[in-house]
Amino acid sequence: MKEKNIRNFAIISHIDHGKSTLSDRLMEIMGTVNQRESAPQLLDSLAVEQEHGVTVKARTVQNIYEGSNGEKYQLNLIDTPGHVDFNYEVSKSLAATDGVLLLVDATQGVQAQTVANWRLAHDLGLPMLPVINKVDSPNAKIPEVKQELLDLDASLSQRPFYEVSAKTGQGVAALIEGIVKYLPAPKGDENAPLKALVYDSEFDPYLGVIVQVRIFDGKLNKNSKLELMASNRIFKVKEIGVYQPARLPVKELVAGEVGYLITGIKETADVGVGDTITTVADGIKQALPGFEKQQPLVYAGFFPQDDYQLLKEALQKIALNDSSLAISEENSTAMGPGFRIGFLGIFHLKIIQERLEEEYGLKVTVTSPNVPYKVRLQDSQETKIITNPAHFPSFEKIESIAEPMMTAVIDSPAENLDRVMQLAEQYRGTFQDMDNEGNRVRINYRLPLAEIAYDFYNQLKSISHGYASLQTKPDGYEVSDLVKVEIHINYAKVDALSFITHRSKAAVLTQKLVHELKMTIPRRLYPMPVQAVVEGKVLARIDVPPLRKNAAVNGEQHSISKKQALLRRQNVNKRTAAHSDIELPQAVFNTLLALKD
Repeated sequence: MKEKNIRNFAIISHIDHGKSTLSDRLMEIMGTVNQRESAPQLLDSLAVEQEHGVTVKARTVQNIYEGSNGEKYQLNLIDTPGHVDFNYEVSKSLAATDGVLLLVDATQGVQAQTVANWRLAHDLGLPMLPVINKVDSPNAKIPEVKQELLDLDASLSQRPFYEVSAKTGQGVAALIEGIVKYLPAPKGDENAPLKALVYDSEFDPYLGVIVQVRIFDGKLNKNSKLELMASNRIFKVKEIGVYQPARLPVKELVAGEVGYLITGIKETADVGVGDTITTVADGIKQALPGFEKQQPLVYAGFFPQDDYQLLKEALQKIALNDSSLAISEENSTAMGPGFRIGFLGIFHLKIIQERLEEEYGLKVTVTSPNVPYKVRLQDSQETKIITNPAHFPSFEKIESIAEPMMTAVIDSPAENLDRVMQLAEQYRGTFQDMDNEGNRVRINYRLPLAEIAYDFYNQLKSISHGYASLQTKPDGYEVSDLVKVEIHINYAKVDALSFITHRSKAAVLTQKLVHELKMTIPRRLYPMPVQAVVEGKVLARIDVPPLRKNAAVNGEQHSISKKQALLRRQNVNKRTAAHSDIELPQAVFNTLLALKD
């Protein structure tokens, strides 16, 4: 295919604005899939993607389209993930494109993720076609949505607005013509040394790592000897091809095209999104800019409710397709053997938990998520990175604790400025600067990751009615006055319930927590004290009421001997309580999460 007839584009939108449905209509109208192969949300192959209505893993599909001028075009749709946790994958998918469709729901208008993804595309200098979806809905507000888009980006007035219904196909054919007419063709030199961007990857147990690539310069042939420049990994290509949407082998990929290549590499850690591929012989010396190794932001313990070995095998299989997971074995005195897993965010955690349940039939107990801390010891002046609060050294041995910080960029309508700033300060944010952009403001804050990892994004959407967006990036560590909260149940320390918080919040949080735990910890035949301990001092305590028949107040006449026998049994239970196993359901750990909401 001639380079001038290639279009590489993506669709960006807020969650549930119809991106996957529009992808289905585009493939149907261009004949990429027939009626028999067609299925709703065809590019969202994971069950959790269809259930949540959000794309988790990016997909690519090549469409061949005959334009109104009689020429054939290759339209490569590069799908993008749809949640803030996968922001890095979105940026790399967009880096592989030459233009985007900015899709907005006619009934909801511009919302948070619309703005966030628009910002990514705008910063990359990508041309955009505005598309208003669901115009057939009786609740459609087309003029208002057009104005919202123009308020977001005045340059959109230079291109036509496409009004479509992805559900019925109305206006989609005209949109395809608009893609051909208004989005640019790639610019590359197929005679130059090979320069290819890895923008996604997957794992096949038989074929190894399969990478999705955009060829910027040069040609890619089967059996070529290639190098991943970031990891310095050299490999020989087993197969190259394109997605239609299933894999279809081809002889070569040239500058401007996108496709896949089978590497044969079995170690997923060697292949990273954003890496550059070139030939070993006569390859380029300078890699494409912007590559970053994805680091987990939150950690949580996963403990099996049934079989440890089955959980281990399932996690290994999931990790092969998700290189951003960091998995290590863990042993808890309360929960037994399990795993400590690092995630990109809370939504990423929930996706993995649901995949374990739906794809592998495994029930797991998940501890409260936490972030990694840098702990400096007094005697040795040694600094340790600790991802599990249970492994914190004794408080008298700690000189300082540093917590990870994030630079947060919040785009919000001007009328919500006060509420957004109050929210950021509530989460211990430090104001940096602010820019006015028409009727919107862009605010920069420095925030502790531990504060914003749980529900900050949801709170931000709530106070702005979905019109504020959030972009974050790591900004080092900062020493803070943090303490470890230990939870003792029946005088036995439960390490899986330990968590780290700021000293100023400890008293209020612990009082609230013990009262919540009173309602979720399974009762026994005797009262069980629940204590929250900070630096050896009990900050809060409450008793879990017993499951017992109180012989003294039940209103019936009983002999003294029966009453004494009952009390003797309870007394024995109390003496053995601290040595008995305490089984904690998932509801107990959910209490810790609710505490942070």
